[in-house]
Amino acid sequence: MFMTRLFSSIVLAVVALVTLLAGGYLLAGVCLLISIVAYNELMRACGIHTEGQKWNALEGAGYMGILCYYVIVVFVGNTMAQLFSILFMLIVFMFVYVFTFPKFRAEQVMSSFFCYAYAPVMFAFIYQTRELAYGKYLVWMIFISSWICDTFAYLTGILIGKHKLTPKLSPKKSIEGAVGGVAGSALAGGLYGYFLVENVVAEQEVTWIFVILSAAGAMISQVGDLAASAIKRNHEIKDYGHLIPGHGGIMDRFDSVIFTAPLIYALASLLM
Repeated sequence: MFMTRLFSSIVLAVVALVTLLAGGYLLAGVCLLISIVAYNELMRACGIHTEGQKWNALEGAGYMGILCYYVIVVFVGNTMAQLFSILFMLIVFMFVYVFTFPKFRAEQVMSSFFCYAYAPVMFAFIYQTRELAYGKYLVWMIFISSWICDTFAYLTGILIGKHKLTPKLSPKKSIEGAVGGVAGSALAGGLYGYFLVENVVAEQEVTWIFVILSAAGAMISQVGDLAASAIKRNHEIKDYGHLIPGHGGIMDRFDSVIFTAPLIYALASLLM
């Protein structure tokens, strides 16, 4: 199992390196692909898609909505247009609900919209962060803040963890581990900013900005991790999927990144 996870991690790292460095249409296409997979995993977890059955109308509406949203993000790039498209999808799901009644229950319609907004919309902020000024440096903070936090939280929790963070949801996570994760991530972000970005951005000092980005990303990444775990607990599943050997599905591996992406985008837009 360890070797499987290690090999999968190496492959993921290579794919991330290539796509994030390239940016543009390649990154947008990869984000679209993982958004579609994540949406499918969530719809299965919520019981809206049943194994062995064809797509239903709610799923079809969701897939079309994801595609349209990415077209708007990549080719229009207008924030109001993006917001309108998200709200319009709520209307689309309600349209399906009304004109197929009583095929779907109200909670299935609400879950479908949640699945659409939760993963696909938030994943798109990886691409949008890459498109910012200095985006080729900023986009890495989405992953540094979440994955470095995971490592430091785990190590801190093993060494000094005593107080449970969420006893019923994730008994192994500790408050000390959570604090250690944020501190470690802030340190990594600061080092990254100081050695790799400070000399590139001439008009302002950016090291402190990267400390803030990484610390804030680390805090919200832990909520993302726990939120994805809570959904699995509610629906009594172990993993969202089996796409990534040793890790599970897209939602299992990128649960924290989903939360950090929009936050890093927002903070970077404000501070840089």
